[in-house]
Amino acid sequence: MPRGDDRELDELLLAVRSGALTPEQAAERLRTHFATARGAEVLAPLAATIDHDRERRCGFPEVVLAEGKTPEQAAGIAARIAARSGRVLVTRAGSAHFAALRETLPEAVHHQEARCVVHDPEPLPRTGRVALVAAGTSDLRVAAEARVTMQTMGARVDSWLDVGVAGLHRLIARLPEIRAARVVVAVAGMEGALPSVLAGLVDVPVIAVPTSVGYGVGQGGLAALSTMLASCAAGVSVVNIDNGFGAGYSAALINRGGRHPGDGEG
Repeated sequence: MPRGDDRELDELLLAVRSGALTPEQAAERLRTHFATARGAEVLAPLAATIDHDRERRCGFPEVVLAEGKTPEQAAGIAARIAARSGRVLVTRAGSAHFAALRETLPEAVHHQEARCVVHDPEPLPRTGRVALVAAGTSDLRVAAEARVTMQTMGARVDSWLDVGVAGLHRLIARLPEIRAARVVVAVAGMEGALPSVLAGLVDVPVIAVPTSVGYGVGQGGLAALSTMLASCAAGVSVVNIDNGFGAGYSAALINRGGRHPGDGEG
């Protein structure tokens, strides 16, 4: 804790010793203090406040959304996160963002299809198993964003692509392998029926990702989103349109089973 807070720390420890606070209550106050007093770094020139405490609280560092940021902003923020955490994931990054990132993080890798940049000199061991299922080839960009997110967070990912309900036999043929996963990420556009079908066939959570792929009344993914939200199959959770990152992050947490990286297999 900061030097100026030594008295506060002493008072907290005395309160535990006297019984006025339980150790659990004191620990929660410390967590709150670290999150508010030490976790934030303000980068005024970049109009950013970085949450350095997020890795301790949530098990993974703050992720940088490059979309809407200048290359200089994205690179500057990512460099500070990498300096404290060792790894950083940047999503929705274009070639200009990547060029700027390489100036400060020369080992960064650009996953072009996923539109992600990853700086990860010591990758986490891949554990568990996530099934990434994409309805069509047109959905692969969103599926790739989910895959890179999950792998960077230490998940082992098995992918089955172009197995949508328009050719149901393709999906049925993969069911034994899909059922071996701890969680399924189902990516689909058009009418968005894939997650409902999967949820009726597996005994693990299904995270549904609607994509903006489709014609006319598909309305940029709204039809798929509505179908997924209205699913009659239990066990389906839905993220926003084209949100491969959000689905991948949630799936990685489920795959982890409440453990932080380095805890080992449960």
